[in-house]
Amino acid sequence: MKTSDDAPRLSRRAFLKASAGAVSVSGVAWPQKARARGTGKLATLIDLSLCDGCPGRDVPACVAACKEINRDRIPPVADPIPVPWPRKTVEDWSRKREVYDRLTPYNYLYVHRAEVDVDGVRRTVFVPRRCMHCDNPACATICPFSANHKHENGAVVIDQDLCFGGAKCKAVCPWEIPQRQSGVGIYLHILPDYMGNGVMYKCDLCHDRLGRGRTPGCIEACPQKAMLIGPRDATLAEAERRVRQMRGFLYGKDENGGTSTFYVSPVSFDRIHETMKKGPGRPDMKPGVERRMAETDSLGKAVLAAPAVGIIAGAAGALQWLSGRKAKVEKDGKKDV
Repeated sequence: MKTSDDAPRLSRRAFLKASAGAVSVSGVAWPQKARARGTGKLATLIDLSLCDGCPGRDVPACVAACKEINRDRIPPVADPIPVPWPRKTVEDWSRKREVYDRLTPYNYLYVHRAEVDVDGVRRTVFVPRRCMHCDNPACATICPFSANHKHENGAVVIDQDLCFGGAKCKAVCPWEIPQRQSGVGIYLHILPDYMGNGVMYKCDLCHDRLGRGRTPGCIEACPQKAMLIGPRDATLAEAERRVRQMRGFLYGKDENGGTSTFYVSPVSFDRIHETMKKGPGRPDMKPGVERRMAETDSLGKAVLAAPAVGIIAGAAGALQWLSGRKAKVEKDGKKDV
């Protein structure tokens, strides 16, 4: 299965080449010394002093570009969608694809409007929100099927051909970024009633485009140049320079153990956070948020070290047993095993 823009899957070599390619198209004149210091990992900067929410447009330019690039990413959804047992929860966004004011499996970026009082003056700040691409993402560590990876260029990417939609990645993300679409994915071909519940989706930093030497769509589309991408060290240095210049605030350097997304703002993130009502698909921006489930790292690594086929076979056998138990329970008229 091909991903967005009918692009081929990226090899490790392609990701390494992407690091250099993305710098050349970022539109930022990085100093040669800063470029030479780069480790190959990229980071993005989102300057809230420049983002104006794209007035006059029904959908912000960054959101529209992201939706267009990823429009055909999700394959056709099963009809009917299998109802998983014992949790009879199905998450289906296939008939709500045009929603753009929150994160969904079909919408990886949205813009929050924050109305903030600063020294008695009302200010409006627009905040693009999507995956933070953490430096040491628990979502990638905890995935039992190794469907979630932190790549050489800094992007955290979910492989939809391996994901079972178990949502552990969402549970360990402090912002609960990944969103699930039921009725798609590998689970449909194994044990759809018992094993999995779809695929998790989120921003992947347009890693297919990076592999072709192009900039992420949101950055390319922004009319105010409020976003940029470049080597992580240089991008962080630029973020800190802007913070000093505007006497502002930085978000993303330390949150969740450090991320590859840096926000700079003339308004404190405490104040911005107060305007956000955290809910499904709408992450908040609590400063200093700690990394969730750090204690699971060693366990996660042990799980990922096992061959995927062995995990699947073992899980399938267990779930076949559960299937037999379920049938017996239903026959006996009991509610629980």
